[in-house]
This record gives sequence, C-alpha cells and structure tokens, in this order.
Amino acid sequence: MDARDLAKVIDHTLLRPNATVSEIDKLCDEALQYGFYSVCVNSSRVARCASRLAGSNVKVCSVVGFPFGAASTVAKAAEAETAVKEGADELDMVVNIGKLLDGDLGYVESDIKAVVAAAEGRTVKVIIEACYLDNSGIVEACKAAERAGAGFVKTSTGFGPSGATVHAVRLMRETVGERLGVKAAGGIRNNAAAIEMIRAGADRIGASSSVQIVEGARRIG
Repeated sequence: MDARDLAKVIDHTLLRPNATVSEIDKLCDEALQYGFYSVCVNSSRVARCASRLAGSNVKVCSVVGFPFGAASTVAKAAEAETAVKEGADELDMVVNIGKLLDGDLGYVESDIKAVVAAAEGRTVKVIIEACYLDNSGIVEACKAAERAGAGFVKTSTGFGPSGATVHAVRLMRETVGERLGVKAAGGIRNNAAAIEMIRAGADRIGASSSVQIVEGARRIG
C-alpha cells in the first residue's frame, strides 16, 4: 500500500487531555496536508475542527464516553448529540466495559443503540477495549455492536494497559465478517505496524503517529 492510499484509511488522532488549541489546529493542518481520512478528537474540539476543515474531504470524528466507557447512557447520548450538532461526521464510543464483563449484554447493547440513535445515520465505531477481554468477550462485544446498529468495531482507546493486537483484529474481523468495519487503534506508531493491522483485517487505523506512518510508507515506496 503506497503512502497516499494508507493516509486515506487513517484517523489522525489527538485525545490527550492536555492537548491545546494550537495542537488541534496542527492536527487539522496535517490531515489536510497528508490526506488523512479524518481527525479524531475529544468532543469539546469538534466545532473547532469542523470549522478549520470546512470544504475539505477530511472528516471530523468525535470520541464519546472516552476513555472509560463508564458514563451513563444518557450522558453518552447527550455527548453524541452535541458532537453531531457541532459538526462530527463519525463517533467513536467506548463500550461500557464493566457491564460487558458483568455479562450484562442487554445494557451494553442498549447503551450502543442510544449513541447510534443520536448519531442520526453517521458512522458509529464501538471501542471494545480488547485488552480487558478474553476471546469470548471480544466476540460478544462485536456481536452486541452489530445488533445495536454500529458501523465499526474498534480495538482500543489507546489509554488502556495495551493497544491493538493482530490477534484481536483478526478475531474481530472473523466475528463481523464484511458486515462491519474494523478499526485498529492504540500503539500503532510506524508503517510496518499499520500494514500488519490492515493485513489482519483492519479497514481503518487510528493513530497519533500518523505523519510518521505515512512518511515511513513514502520512504519504502
């Protein structure tokens, strides 16, 4: 995959709590320069990104319930609704991990459904935080996301004890087939790692090291 094609599947990400407005502006400018699919930011930064990227092909992705997924469903839905009003094209929501580990799949599914409804047809990616789950948990999380109407399942927040793994991506792809997208995120810092995730079944890559990833592909090319 050449650098241009790789850039088109990357969500250029900045989710640090101490990210400043100048860093957010730089994120948007890099997305425009390199042709990244989107910028992925906290919901308070959506309006700024939507304004700066207006008229371009770069989408704005907002996280919801980030990074723990433990907020109430009402709070998640409200955050999603606000992000959409302020210009978000996609939403990456964190599953309620504790409820998932409790085996309360009804809650997990309804939690996702509420965000899907608030998205008003926009793509919702469900972050399952695979590092906390065994194989059966990953499968159940993916199935719940599909039943709830999500468009993607995503490996990680990048704030857990570990990030994306080839194993998790493969298992997620096997579970959802071609019906849903799979996003790999967390700890993907170079071109080789990105390509490895794509070969394992990822349609989208979330990374804060996006520029390095694409520059690495250019050097190889």
